[in-house]
Amino acid sequence: MFRQVVRGVHTGRRGSVPVVCVLLLASFAFVSAPPDTARPESPEPHSPPLSQSLAERLEREVTETAAFRHLRAFQRTADRHGGNRGPGTPGYSASADYVRDRLSEAGYHVRFQEFTFPDFVQTRETAVSSAPDRRRELHPYMARFSPSTPAGGLRAELTVVPGQGCAPEEYEAAGARGRIALVRGEECSLTDKQRAAAQAGVRLLLMNIGAPGSGMNLRHRMKPPEAGVIPSASLSRGESEQLAADAAGGRTVTLRVVLRGKHVRTRSFNVLADTPTGRADRTVVLGAHLDSVPEGPGIDDNASSAAMVLETALRLAPHAGQVRNRVRFAWWGAEERGMVGSQHYVDQLSAEERDAIALNLNFETIGAPNYARMVYDGDDSDGTGAGPGPPGSAAIEEEFTRYFARRGLPTVGLDFDGRSDFGPFIEAGIPAGGGSGGYNHVKTPEWQRLFGGRAGQYLDPCYHQTCDTTGNIDRTLFGQFGDAMAYVTGRFARDLSGVGRW
Repeated sequence: MFRQVVRGVHTGRRGSVPVVCVLLLASFAFVSAPPDTARPESPEPHSPPLSQSLAERLEREVTETAAFRHLRAFQRTADRHGGNRGPGTPGYSASADYVRDRLSEAGYHVRFQEFTFPDFVQTRETAVSSAPDRRRELHPYMARFSPSTPAGGLRAELTVVPGQGCAPEEYEAAGARGRIALVRGEECSLTDKQRAAAQAGVRLLLMNIGAPGSGMNLRHRMKPPEAGVIPSASLSRGESEQLAADAAGGRTVTLRVVLRGKHVRTRSFNVLADTPTGRADRTVVLGAHLDSVPEGPGIDDNASSAAMVLETALRLAPHAGQVRNRVRFAWWGAEERGMVGSQHYVDQLSAEERDAIALNLNFETIGAPNYARMVYDGDDSDGTGAGPGPPGSAAIEEEFTRYFARRGLPTVGLDFDGRSDFGPFIEAGIPAGGGSGGYNHVKTPEWQRLFGGRAGQYLDPCYHQTCDTTGNIDRTLFGQFGDAMAYVTGRFARDLSGVGRW
């Protein structure tokens, strides 16, 4: 199902003041001062004219042109540091320094919240197939936390498993015991597939990711890390189909696969800054992850959102006197390793500090070139995937869909699927919302009718690829999401009516 807003009709669901913060070290969570000592009591909200004035002013002052300058800076950072901005790398540190420096120039005091986490480094990943009439070099992506093959590799015959490979019986019926199995990527996770394969005696698992682009490969990970039982890797659709064709008709294909990796601990950090005004017990957290995958610069995913959050913070600073509800700006680290930074942030909060967070606004890939304009499904009226968000999430969703509807821009729902930094917040009972242009969602014909683009392709064809550069950004969509982000942030900075207990 989908949500649609067309021509403004919602047819589906859905004076400069310096900014003060304190240094936050890895071992300390932020502690809010009680509202009666942190700042004078603000009048109760429910003043639409003032609320509208801040929202509209912020919407007008946050521009796509200014935010795109930040994107160019993130691109230069990746270019100078090995082509990526991954956690624990110089590229990430340089990205964070850029954010800190711009915020400091605007009067913010910025803090880095450090954390360490279990990580995995692939040291070798190669494969060669041999059939009676051909030899192929393959390019597997070893799953994070996968067991390694022996140093010299693992050699075995290939079995192509029909079906999804989610149950041991599928491998047994295909005669895969003692062999290398190739399975499709649908229905269940790589973790589940390799567990079922191991129970059937499979020695190594290769998974066809089945992406629309035949040459695209995506790296998966074991969830949890200790779940890996046999060496496992993903292959592009093109290479998987070549292997399957080589093995058709019962022909023997032998593979020699080397997958080597090691467990490490990586240090990274979140970047945090607050407005100096607004009630600390009614904090609005506006965030986006700052890191990229190792495979590319991550300009759509997720420098696009990080840049727009930065521009929103810079433009809000001169209007701090109008802020009734404190806004905390957050750039999360290590999202691409499983929402590590945002999870650390939420885990470090006391019960009192959690209660002081009114809501979380989260954004992902807001410049996707083959986009669908997606708003998080706060009330679960699409009825797909996860359930509704905590109370108040529906009101956040409505704020965004109403905003886009007034501009005649259609939207569709995006499930709270746990794949971005809203996840730790909703697990803690904090209402959340926001949006995305999409990532590895396949564009449907209906979405093509609403938004244009190419059906049957990923919304971001460069998702987790080296081509995710500034040239991968739809600047019109980028600007539209920036307008919405600015407007809704300004609204909630003044007025929390309809959200949770406010």
